[in-house]
Amino acid sequence: MENKFSRRDILKSSAGFAGLGMMGHRFQEADIQAGLDLKGKVHHSACRWCYNDIPFEELVINAKKIGLQSIELTGPDEWEILKKHDMTAAIGWGKYPDGMNIPNFFNRTKNHDALVGFYEDIIPKAAKAGVKNIITFSGNRDGMSDEDGLINCKKGLQRIMKTAERYDVTISMELLNSKVNHKDYQADTTEWGAALCEMVGSDKFKLLYDIYHMQIMEGDVIATIKKYHQYISHYHTGGVPGRNEIDDTQELNYAAIIRAIYDTGYKGFIGQEFIPARKDKMASLEQAVKICDI
Repeated sequence: MENKFSRRDILKSSAGFAGLGMMGHRFQEADIQAGLDLKGKVHHSACRWCYNDIPFEELVINAKKIGLQSIELTGPDEWEILKKHDMTAAIGWGKYPDGMNIPNFFNRTKNHDALVGFYEDIIPKAAKAGVKNIITFSGNRDGMSDEDGLINCKKGLQRIMKTAERYDVTISMELLNSKVNHKDYQADTTEWGAALCEMVGSDKFKLLYDIYHMQIMEGDVIATIKKYHQYISHYHTGGVPGRNEIDDTQELNYAAIIRAIYDTGYKGFIGQEFIPARKDKMASLEQAVKICDI
């Protein structure tokens, strides 16, 4: 993502960023409506990194006011604050082992021991906090064939599946575009991700289908969701092009997409992951919730 606060940069440091952005202006409670009249079908969430110039607890309070139930891509340090406000993290992450981030992950067997240790540690913490999903990544190809990438990821992921199953926590590999934002990333198609799900062979390994990324890579979003929904544990939004706001300035019809997602029987969250354009970022988030509240 080409923006000041990139998710990649945050991953390089730590997921425990409850205090980030304290220099941002503080939203007053009066700035937010007392709550939207939501229909109750969609479970609404937002990605922390898109709002990291807002102090975390303020974000939680104001997000809850507009109907969100989750602030995601948060780590153990933030989960207690979410719990305090009767919120959750639809999908969590943590501080990965040194040198491991989106481009360097499970498709390298040399990383497996460290990654297994990380997930064996965070899975019980997530379960205790009521966090049902933890994110993971494939890593970049760097000359590796897609077949070898599948085999290597399978070997590493299978080592943590017993723990994931025991604690009822799903490990969700994010599908990212390799054209614009994450050059050379391996898990860049839904078909590849679905093949990996079959190879891992556990209901506790699934995919994070990022609508923004997969529109860039594949298009045909609704048909793809209908075909592969059994492999998908979570969804992210984002306007195309540019990960802009998900309104009528961009090419995706989000109301239709969200309707198609829930028509598959999906019961989980929709994670807003767009870059707010307004000075009042909570107003941008409120609009996105309205669009997706089918």
